[in-house]
Amino acid sequence: MKHRIMIYVGSLLMLSGILSSCLKDLDTLPLNDRQLINEDVYKTAAGYKGVLAKCYGSLILNGQEGPDANGDLGGLDVGYSGYTRALFYLQECTTDEVALHSGSSQGSRDLLFVNWNPSTMISKYAYYRLYMTIGYCNEFLREATESKLKERAVYDALKDDMDAFRAEIRFLRAYCYSMLCDLYGSGPFIDETMATGAIPKQKTRKEIYDYVVSELEDVQAIMKSPGENEYGRVDRVAAWFLLARVYLNAEVWSGTKEYTKAYAYAKKIIDEGTYPLASDYRHIFLADNDKCKEIIWPLVQDQDNTINSAGTNFLIKALVNGAMGNYYLTGIGARGWGNVRAKTQLLDKFVATDQTFTTTDTWGDSKKDKRAQFFSPGHTKETWLDGKAFQNDFNNGYAIVKWRNVTKDRKDLAEGGTTYSAVDYPMFRTADAYLMAAEAILRGAAGTRTEALDYVNQLRDRAYLSGNYGTEASGRISDAELNLDFILDERARELYTESVRRTDLIRFGKFTKGYNWDWKGSDGAAGHYVGKDVDDKFNLFPIPQDEFTVNPNLKQNPDFN
Repeated sequence: MKHRIMIYVGSLLMLSGILSSCLKDLDTLPLNDRQLINEDVYKTAAGYKGVLAKCYGSLILNGQEGPDANGDLGGLDVGYSGYTRALFYLQECTTDEVALHSGSSQGSRDLLFVNWNPSTMISKYAYYRLYMTIGYCNEFLREATESKLKERAVYDALKDDMDAFRAEIRFLRAYCYSMLCDLYGSGPFIDETMATGAIPKQKTRKEIYDYVVSELEDVQAIMKSPGENEYGRVDRVAAWFLLARVYLNAEVWSGTKEYTKAYAYAKKIIDEGTYPLASDYRHIFLADNDKCKEIIWPLVQDQDNTINSAGTNFLIKALVNGAMGNYYLTGIGARGWGNVRAKTQLLDKFVATDQTFTTTDTWGDSKKDKRAQFFSPGHTKETWLDGKAFQNDFNNGYAIVKWRNVTKDRKDLAEGGTTYSAVDYPMFRTADAYLMAAEAILRGAAGTRTEALDYVNQLRDRAYLSGNYGTEASGRISDAELNLDFILDERARELYTESVRRTDLIRFGKFTKGYNWDWKGSDGAAGHYVGKDVDDKFNLFPIPQDEFTVNPNLKQNPDFN
């Protein structure tokens, strides 16, 4: 059942409003004192399941009440600080894919111009969200020992599930540390063995990387077998996926090349086969994508139980205008915000005839590459106007219609659409494993070029609905066309708006220098839309300045002091 795990989240939220804090290792974080949990929660087996769900839910929910009310992180903007939305800002709005038109008071211009600093508000949210989830995970592990289960008389009810629960929690914690390693490099380290109330010490980027690898290598065998967990929870394929991603980025994160290991784990996902490629790319991003077998780890959402301004609700509404509901079924009617637009560099990765929207073909059925989901009527292709500074003109730049709150039979969930999204957020999906395997081979892993080419062409067959996916004209490439630059572009075509782009550009050595895009390095003045190289310090985000007032053990990232 798609939303079963969300029932536990809802129960825990209602209970947590009257509980006090026992998460003493989070004393340095700006937490809402209504959302913490204490020993009363652990009196029943259902309570343990609720805390498990809270750990998952902390990555997709943003407050104790919906919509956007009583936020988890006290003093921070509830809507902006939802994890997946915060991640989108850092991973997409800093790159060649999208321009964010709104929220200048939050520091969105710093991201657009690639010129942030330790006080840039919008760069803090992912940091605090990740550490909050780590704190939840640590708390669960402290309370899930065999002795405590027996003491509370819940051991018999949980003994068959608890090993898997602990492994999942350790996976979630490792995921959070992998993202801290990626985004911020170093940071304070906290686990369940830390004395409550102690101020955490800082680990280096390599130390965090080593910890993530060690945890994932250890828990993968304990996690449930592929496809055996309930929907919305992870199994060992998720661990393989995260190991592939971490190993692929090892040269950046730890100074070691681990492409052979990245290839091995990506290939394992492909060959195991529990999560095959979807038959149609467009089906991955719809309201009934819980039926899409390609999604390895979904963050579960529906229009009633997960109402907030993060997750896919943000992705749909930020990428479309309200008026666009007059042209096609957005699934949200005229409720779009329209504050994110595609940059020209993303559009130009598709052939010119696929870049524009046709009002008589709202799903792009006549396009060659069905991944090219953009809305152009009434919009300029450019994110600027000649002679004018960057401005909040939502018609500058094409909209993106990849995410739709409708079903694959192309129907609204309700007449006029629903207020909130029912599209599950795909954290990990198999197509990325194909691209990771191909890239790893080109970087020296043991596979053959023929294999790498086949991985890429399987995705292109799916995108073009050719080969095993349909009878339309082929989009396959030849061996002569396959190189790392093509892989980087193909990752953009396949994964745009899925919050991996900044990481990709850094891994390919093209984030700060050597490749530029609209507004990069700009001051936003009229005519200054052409991008330019920036300082290499922007390969990381700074640790939030607020942290240094509460944790004397921290050192700032280089050149951000």
